[in-house]
Amino acid sequence: MIGIYLTGSLLISLAFYFVRKPLFNVILAWIFCTLQGSLAVYEYDHPDLTQLVYFTPDSLAIIFLGVISIVCIPVFYHSFVYLGKHPYKPREMGMYYAATVILITSISAAYLSNHMGITWVFVELTTLSASALIYHRRNKLTLEGTWKYIFICSISITLVFIGVLFATVAVQQQGITDLFYKNLSHHAATLNVFWMKLAFLFIFTGFTAKAGLVPMYTAGIDAKDKAPYPAAALLASVLMNVGFIGIFRFYEITSHTTIYGWTNKIVLISAILSVFVATVYMLRVKNIKRMMAYSGVEHMGLVMLGIAAGGIGYYAAILHLILHSFAKPALFFQFGQIYRTYGSKSVYDVGHYFKYNITGSIVLLFAYFIVTAMPPSGMFVSEFLIFKSLFSSGYLWVLILVMILLTVIIWAFGKNVFKMLFIKPVDFDDAHVETIPFSESLSQFVLLALVIYVGLNPPEALVSLINSAISTLPR
Repeated sequence: MIGIYLTGSLLISLAFYFVRKPLFNVILAWIFCTLQGSLAVYEYDHPDLTQLVYFTPDSLAIIFLGVISIVCIPVFYHSFVYLGKHPYKPREMGMYYAATVILITSISAAYLSNHMGITWVFVELTTLSASALIYHRRNKLTLEGTWKYIFICSISITLVFIGVLFATVAVQQQGITDLFYKNLSHHAATLNVFWMKLAFLFIFTGFTAKAGLVPMYTAGIDAKDKAPYPAAALLASVLMNVGFIGIFRFYEITSHTTIYGWTNKIVLISAILSVFVATVYMLRVKNIKRMMAYSGVEHMGLVMLGIAAGGIGYYAAILHLILHSFAKPALFFQFGQIYRTYGSKSVYDVGHYFKYNITGSIVLLFAYFIVTAMPPSGMFVSEFLIFKSLFSSGYLWVLILVMILLTVIIWAFGKNVFKMLFIKPVDFDDAHVETIPFSESLSQFVLLALVIYVGLNPPEALVSLINSAISTLPR
């Protein structure tokens, strides 16, 4: 199936670029979404079936494939809305759709990869396709954001490559001739500790660019700010999961070695710094898209806290990733409506949003409560379990610090959201405000409802998949 998927995706992306007909674009989008969903269903029905040597759908890959298959549908819908409101040339529109297909395909392939080298290849492909989307508007600001993204991600992927080389040295000393994750986990206890430490440092640091973690989180902030909002929704959710899966695959290997405690300290430091950095910037930032992007840094920090704490934290971390992948696109889709209403990304220029877009205002208010993990948000459950794991693991000082930082984030985020909803904007002429139909907010309601449902009442199949994904980790 993966061969059909990769071939079909390539043909669809080429058709998007060369045909450039509106009706044909809609048909192609539905074909691709169907192909994406079919891949997710097939891999769910055939777990651990190796295909084309380098692709194996383990539990974690199946979970993330299901998530991206759901998210890609509203991404294409809002892409049609976005491009329909802007006078782009057919060539530019074709490039946008083609790059979107390649990005989703490369993310999916990275999820399924069972080999360190192949994961590296498809993560690099996400950088190239994402860069085309960031530069879509072709102005000085997007050019700056694109080059910054390429520069930082190139450094990060180089660090990952160096880490892979160190891992190669470690495995060759034991007579191992490949870098398949399963094989590495099987022989993990016999691998050279020195080389494994170096490999983990470089691989972890490199993948933080995609995951949105300290130290290389800055690439994603500018990318989400400069990219069109449907593309930013992908960058802020399913692409961050690629960074997590790159870290998690190697973390699984080190968990069977004597450096397990040491790797947890590295993860914990990065997680705490990520939440701290997000807090500082949330207090200062007034750019709406950047505010949403820094919220992602906070949530990825919480995910890694769950990993570092262990126990129930493993389950909570993956559940939190799933919920975040539904919640954050809803916020970015709503930003598209805010920008069409006010023509600005600044909090200072937005106000009385309830007056101009009632359904959009409800989405924004609802999304604020969901993303800040207030009941009935499902993210309240995952965050509570992360806090429980920190307490159980003896990280009481970390728990207190993080709760203080999250309180500040909730206040800073809420101050801006309620200002946009209820306070009158300065010098805003509302004579020509566009009326936005309810249908454009429907996808956001669905995504936010998924966050509540999956968090409070996770399907048995999902719970089983999560437990299977973390089954090899120490308890």
